[in-house]
Amino acid sequence: MSNLLVEATNYLLNNFDTFVDLLREHLILVLVAQVGAIVVAVTAGILATRNERAKTWVLSSGNVSQTVPPLAVIALVFPFVGIGFNSALLAMWVYALLPIITNTIAGIEDVDEGTIRAAEGMGMTDREILRQIQLPLAVPVIFAGIRTSTVMNVGTAYLAIFIGAGGLGDWVVTGIQLFNTPQILAGAIPGAVLAISLDTILGVAERNLDTQTTQSGGPAAEA
Repeated sequence: MSNLLVEATNYLLNNFDTFVDLLREHLILVLVAQVGAIVVAVTAGILATRNERAKTWVLSSGNVSQTVPPLAVIALVFPFVGIGFNSALLAMWVYALLPIITNTIAGIEDVDEGTIRAAEGMGMTDREILRQIQLPLAVPVIFAGIRTSTVMNVGTAYLAIFIGAGGLGDWVVTGIQLFNTPQILAGAIPGAVLAISLDTILGVAERNLDTQTTQSGGPAAEA
């Protein structure tokens, strides 16, 4: 195994320029898909907490998005958006929605009912309660969903190679086809390191947000 790791390292170093290009493509796919998913999923989660019918529809859509495999999404959308970056991005965006949606709903709905009633007693409107109390207190929970979906999409981005969108999956798939284990490892290990690194960084940020919310006692304490 140690010999394979050495060979994989040598392969990566000997093809370092290509590796940088593949890593950049991988990161762009993940980051763009995540930004799009955060905007849509947080908005949908907020709407779901304001209307039970919307909640049912949003959760059902999120469950479907998580159930359908990314390759199936790609197969469905590529006739309309073509093969390449856009198809991979759309598939990853769809796959990233559910964790953020469910955590947004859970974070907002878990805010203490007494806090909400106190805010209502002070004359705050529903919108003010959402903006000044519920969302700030829900941020750590929402962030946990973002963390989960980000790590998931690091792995999902490996499928982008099947429609010519690049990424580290290029080396993995090519290595499998050529029975080139060092090339497979040179593509797979950096992805694992990337997932662990992002999970660690986002985990630290999540704990900091949780600590800040706890220490401040939330916006309700200020009121």
